[in-house]
Amino acid sequence: MKILTFAASNSTKSINKALLQYAASLLKNHEVEMLDINDFSLPIYSADLEEAQGVPEAAFDFLSRIKQADALLIAYAEHNGNYTAAYKNLFDWASRADMAVYAEKPIVMLSTSPGKNGANTVLAMAKNTAHFFKGQVLASLAIPSFYETFDQTSMTINDEEWRAKLIEVLEAFDAS
Repeated sequence: MKILTFAASNSTKSINKALLQYAASLLKNHEVEMLDINDFSLPIYSADLEEAQGVPEAAFDFLSRIKQADALLIAYAEHNGNYTAAYKNLFDWASRADMAVYAEKPIVMLSTSPGKNGANTVLAMAKNTAHFFKGQVLASLAIPSFYETFDQTSMTINDEEWRAKLIEVLEAFDAS
C-alpha cells in the first residue's frame, strides 16, 4: 500500500513533522511518500481571486498527489485551536478544485503539541469534517506533552504507553 504522509504545518521545526517522520518509519510493510506542504505555494484564498484567476495549479498538484496514494497519514499542528494558516489555505484552494479533497482514501490522523491536550482540538475538527471531503478516517491519536513524550535526539517516542498507542493506530492501515 502506498501511504502519502504530510504534516499540516509549514514550520521547518514542526513537532508534528517529527512525529510524522517517526510514525512513517514504523510503516515497514508499506511504501511511504512524505510530502511537504511548503511545496505548494499559493496566494491567500479569496473568492475574488478565484473568480479573476481561477484555482492555482498548485492546488491541483496537491490533489493529484493524494489521488495517487492508497491511503493518507496526516499529522495536524494546532494554532489557537485551529488548523495552521498554511494548511487551511492549501485545503481551501484544493477544495475549490475538488470538494473530494481526500479522494475516498483511508486516513490515519495524528496530532501533538507541547501541552496536555496534544492538539486534540484540531484533530477532532479534522476527524469530524473529513467525511464532507470524502475522507475515511480509520483511526486517530493525539499525543500530549511532546517534549516529555518524544526524544528529539533519537527521534522516537520514549514513552512506552504512547509508542504502543501509536503502533496500534498505525495498524489500522493493515486492517483496511
